[in-house]
Amino acid sequence: MRAAILWAAALLGLAAPLVAARPARPEPIRLVDALGRHVVLPAAPRRIVTIFSSNTELVAALGLTDRIVGIDALTRYPPEAAEKPVVGGRLGISVDAVVGQEPDLVLITPARQAAHLLLAPMERLGVPTLVLTSRSLGEVLDNLRLVGRATGEPARGIAVADALAARLARVARVVAGRPCPRLVLVTGRLGNGLVLAVRAGTYTADAVARAGGCLALTGAGSLAQVSPEALLAADPDVLLLAGSEAELRELTARPGFRDMRAVREGRAHVVARAAFLIPGPRTVDGIERLAALLHPNPEGHP
Repeated sequence: MRAAILWAAALLGLAAPLVAARPARPEPIRLVDALGRHVVLPAAPRRIVTIFSSNTELVAALGLTDRIVGIDALTRYPPEAAEKPVVGGRLGISVDAVVGQEPDLVLITPARQAAHLLLAPMERLGVPTLVLTSRSLGEVLDNLRLVGRATGEPARGIAVADALAARLARVARVVAGRPCPRLVLVTGRLGNGLVLAVRAGTYTADAVARAGGCLALTGAGSLAQVSPEALLAADPDVLLLAGSEAELRELTARPGFRDMRAVREGRAHVVARAAFLIPGPRTVDGIERLAALLHPNPEGHP
């Protein structure tokens, strides 16, 4: 009898480690996206397709570029992400190309009808799809936290977002109480002589405001077509161009622009397109640089 008891105990002792070693099934990740959709991921995704540069940069900012398996053709940053397989471009996103990457998460934004084209097919196929919008810096920070949760890295998402928020708070302290220069930010040019300029109610306008600038052009709307005559009438203190120094020199030499007070007085400057036109962490870099330009700080960088 004693031998039988010892034998049974030995068996139990061997079995215990085997039971303990069995991996626990991960808890599903439950999220709500920008459209109010409830998205459930059975586990942290390892294969992510990111549609649009902004979403690629969110994942990269969390240090998870290695999980990206598909991008759109306009993605340029970071370089290691730009080398991933392309699933579409300006003319649309290929459902077949997305599915061919066998993603367990797709990140999209309602631009160029991407959400309209991809949501229904992905839902039919059971591929979790998260829709993100970036209408303000606050929304970008929230997206970082959301993508952190979606990828099973909630602490990392919070840490990255909080670090960016702290930098924005430092800029806010620098520009607080200072005069707000009225400016125009040109983001593109059309063949008919008109330009695209930032208007209120957009992501870029929020970035300009956080840098301590005020838009000289009034009215709501996204990137609007404006004539040189309208810009001259707005009489901005500062003219900004999202582009290169060569592009700025060419623009300010054109009739109408060369007569602007901001140009005549040497207050025409370049800002980085990526910083102000791609909603993501790099916008904070652009805000810091623009704040230093608009509000020189004798103590150094904001």
